Order: sequence, then C-alpha cells, then structure tokens
Amino acid sequence: MSSIFTIFKRNLSTSNICYGKRNPRKWLLYNKAGHKLFKEKQRVNPDPDIPIHRRGTKPTGVVIDNHYVSIPEMIPELIVPNLEGCELKPYVSYQSVNVKQSEFTSQDLFNAVYLSKITKDWKEGKLDKDGNPYEPSEYELLTPEEARNRATKTGCDIFSIEIESSKN
Repeated sequence: MSSIFTIFKRNLSTSNICYGKRNPRKWLLYNKAGHKLFKEKQRVNPDPDIPIHRRGTKPTGVVIDNHYVSIPEMIPELIVPNLEGCELKPYVSYQSVNVKQSEFTSQDLFNAVYLSKITKDWKEGKLDKDGNPYEPSEYELLTPEEARNRATKTGCDIFSIEIESSKN
C-alpha cells in the first residue's frame, strides 16, 4: 500500500557554490571559452587569479604601467640558410650505416690541440728543464686573464673556453 506522505531528504554538497552547475557566470572560463562579459572584464581590468593562457607561446614583451612594451630581443628570429644550388636531398636512408662514436673527453681535446706540438718540441729538444718550450706558440704566451677574455668574446669558438680553462 502506498503512503500519501513523502519523505524529504536533505542533500549535503561539499562543492563551493561559485562552481555551481547551473550558473554559467560562475564557471571558470579562460581565453576564448569565456562569455562576452568575462572577456570585457579581462580586457579592462585583468584578474591576476585567472591567468591568460598563452597556449605554449612565449611573450615578446612586458607590461609596464598597463602598457605593453615589445622587446625586439624577445621576438624569435628564424635564420634560414639559402639552399639554392644545394645538391643534398632532405632524406636519410634507413639502410645507412649507424656510426657509434665515444664521448669526446677533455683528454681527447688535449690530444687534438696540444699533443702534436708537445711531442714535436720534446723530440727536437726544444723544452727547458721545467718542460716549458723555448719557442712558445701565441696561445702558450697568453696569461690566464687574456685567455679567458679571448674565450668569452662574441664570435669565439665554443671549445675555446674549455681549452683555456684546462690550462689553468
């Protein structure tokens, strides 16, 4: 038999009311997903709690006193070589031989740069009792400060810093 009395239940919700299901003005909407009122509010006075999603791009300037200042150094510059007359094709066959190369160590760098001159000077007897050459090259005459200054100059070779610091 059915009863004419209905049982009332009280529902308890632990979610915040501003994230309600039925009030679209309280939804968190970012960038293009937002409604017109949200976009206008963000344009006039952006809310710092709701960041503007840049979709993986880096900014090209900064905002100073509510004005965007573009910084030319922050704008990416694509340097593309001129490939006219290039005989190479943009393809590497899977049948090409795999080249295994060991790690280039500081010993390998020393051998590539200094070993031939040191052995030549030793065989010809051009070294004094301390092992210093009688006829040093221009790089052997540099002081540590001069070597570091040369190594950190614009346009220097990337290996210059390692060569000069290994002398110290």
